[in-house]
Amino acid sequence: MPTKNSKICNESNDEGVPKSKVHIILEIIEYVPDSIVRRTIIKNRNGKISAVAFAKGEKFCETTALYDTYVQVIDGEAQVTILGKDVDIKLGEGTIIPVNTVHCFKANHEFKMITTIIKHSETTKSSAAKKVTL
Repeated sequence: MPTKNSKICNESNDEGVPKSKVHIILEIIEYVPDSIVRRTIIKNRNGKISAVAFAKGEKFCETTALYDTYVQVIDGEAQVTILGKDVDIKLGEGTIIPVNTVHCFKANHEFKMITTIIKHSETTKSSAAKKVTL
């Protein structure tokens, strides 16, 4: 959950940023006091990439990740709690939050991150479950 006085702002619709145009990732999303700002970069039926900016002191906790989620800090430093263990992620570092994992983001300092979610297709799920024999 966001902190008591915070708000989550979505800065874009589901179309994402313009395709085939160069952008500076740090500039497509801004910090807003007492807020968590999210902007979709690209979204389709197979997944989503978003930029997220946390103002200092903000917190966002979810019960579980629906899919494996890759998180990379692009400005500042984040604290992520995964299965009850705090992980500090510095500029340029990333981590994978496994599917069905309880997690929480905390902004002890303001930070920006990129999140990448790739949904599991039925083909991928069934292929992974098949035993390969040579």
